[in-house]
Amino acid sequence: MTKPSNPQAAIIHKCREMILLMNVHLNHFPRHEKYGLCQQIRQAAYDVYGLIVECQKRYNNKTTLARLDVRHEQLRMFINLGFEMGYYLYHNNKQDRLQSEATRRYTALSI
Repeated sequence: MTKPSNPQAAIIHKCREMILLMNVHLNHFPRHEKYGLCQQIRQAAYDVYGLIVECQKRYNNKTTLARLDVRHEQLRMFINLGFEMGYYLYHNNKQDRLQSEATRRYTALSI
């Protein structure tokens, strides 16, 4: 996939890349978080993506930008919470990753 030259399209492209990567990492979170934190992170990421599109299409987007800012911060906090709880150490529902690998995965998603 080629990178878009339009700055607005580049933001959408980066957000899509992050969501695709995030879903791969979330599939390895512990099974008991499937409908908890994983679902919250996914929903927040999808909301951020939708709000970015909405901001690009609205003429007056001050309130949309405010909602985007809040939802983006919530997404950052959910991703951080998963890291602090050690969920990036999991692979196939077992805690068998090195801390350096968990940190690398967390850093890749940190936005």
